Amino acid sequence: MGAIRFITGCLRLVLRGGWTYRVWIAFLLLLVVAGVQGYTRQVEHGLIATNMRDQVSWGFYIGNFTFLVGVAAAAVLLVIPAYIYHWEPIKEVVILGELLAVSALVMCLLFVLVDMGRPDRIWAILPFVGSLNLPSSILAWDVVVLNSYLLVNTVVIVHILYKAFRGEPYNKSVVVPLVLLSVPMAVSIHTVTAFVYNGLSARPFWNASILAPRFIASAFCSGPAILLVLFQVLRKTTRFKIRDEAIWKVAELMAYTMFFNLFLLAAELFKEFYSHTEHLVHTEYLYLGLSGHAPLVPYAWAALLCDVAAFLLFLVPTTRRHPFTLNLGCFLIYAGVYIEKGMGLILPGMTPDTLGEIYEYTPTLTEWQVAAGIFGVGFLVFTTVVKVAVPILTGEFSARPAPSGI
Repeated sequence: MGAIRFITGCLRLVLRGGWTYRVWIAFLLLLVVAGVQGYTRQVEHGLIATNMRDQVSWGFYIGNFTFLVGVAAAAVLLVIPAYIYHWEPIKEVVILGELLAVSALVMCLLFVLVDMGRPDRIWAILPFVGSLNLPSSILAWDVVVLNSYLLVNTVVIVHILYKAFRGEPYNKSVVVPLVLLSVPMAVSIHTVTAFVYNGLSARPFWNASILAPRFIASAFCSGPAILLVLFQVLRKTTRFKIRDEAIWKVAELMAYTMFFNLFLLAAELFKEFYSHTEHLVHTEYLYLGLSGHAPLVPYAWAALLCDVAAFLLFLVPTTRRHPFTLNLGCFLIYAGVYIEKGMGLILPGMTPDTLGEIYEYTPTLTEWQVAAGIFGVGFLVFTTVVKVAVPILTGEFSARPAPSGI
């Protein structure tokens, strides 16, 4: 009976809310509808409905996938101080990082699905039905680590919330090992994703051993930037208590990881420009333009400026503790890493192509619609799970009779 009451109560929480909540949910549902419409058109006509071609076979979808893998991995930035160093201010909010990880992973898997030219053949990678080609396929390893990380975070979240609903402490013998396991798993999901690019020897822009550390460093900036904004919103709109110390500590950790990210980028740029081999053309296309083609140059420099400005804002204690400069830094980090992981990674890696041809890729309306729909699904998942989690964690929704009458 307790489980049934838990499920039905969660459904009532999701369906109940003020006008702001209803408008937000309606907006997300509209995005999902637009995404379904765009994806239906893509399935009907094939990937020709996108602007991806032989020259640029990975585009907007895989760029978003790569960025969101980093967002999912960022939960480890809360897990380490919470469960390894037992720092209480962050331990109180670590579950929000796990909720964000689950939502980001759902979007990651959807972006991979829509990028497949024949999604009806997904059965080919299912266990006992098809074949994942393990251990030879790096893409297969990516499937394994992403789904494993999603499963671990889901189990931890459900266990903690159900125990909190019953007014019982969570089972440490279950939660702690899984949470500690999630630390190397969080690193592995972005490492294996980097290896997908890194292992393509015909793509010299990606074929660098420094790529995986760069992925991880940027991941530990973008995900926490979203969390810091979320912390402030929840603190003002709910009874969920989030201490200033937790926000300030996350911002401080982001300053260190952003420095490491910028250092690795500088090392890569030095190697490319100082050695000045024929492989420099890809970096030149991104930062300087090539043969009159310079569509990415403004975005590349904008991303670099955003990252440097955000690093300086988070480096100084006064600015990382002031609400305006804190949120400005979060926005700059999100924008900088999003550009860097999207058009700044995918397109230069394939431009010029192996025959020297420059194909200037831009997403079609179909791609924008599908991407909007996937983000709508992700934000819908995140909104609903937070709508359930906060009342449970604050004691407003529990197995005991609650003032809210749930």
